[in-house]
Amino acid sequence: MATNLAHYDIIRSPVITEKATIAAEQNKVVFNVAKTATKPEIKAAVEALFKVEVEKVNTLVRKGKVKRFRGFVGKQDDFKRAIVTLKEGHKIDITTGL
Repeated sequence: MATNLAHYDIIRSPVITEKATIAAEQNKVVFNVAKTATKPEIKAAVEALFKVEVEKVNTLVRKGKVKRFRGFVGKQDDFKRAIVTLKEGHKIDITTGL
């Protein structure tokens, strides 16, 4: 049970954007992940939660932007995304939820 909680801590949420939908046609799925998560941890979490085989994992970190609202300066949080490429014949339907 503890490992299952760790998997849910690594994979935060699926990303549903136009680019992510286009990537799904090439057997890729995009997730928001924990900033401290490594590629092997992300791979293990996706394979355990969705029961699929992962070919490779690419990650990117987007630094938070500085925004102004009515004269007040604020900063958005940094976040990390993982682009997971699945092996041929495997598929994840992210619309069903975790």
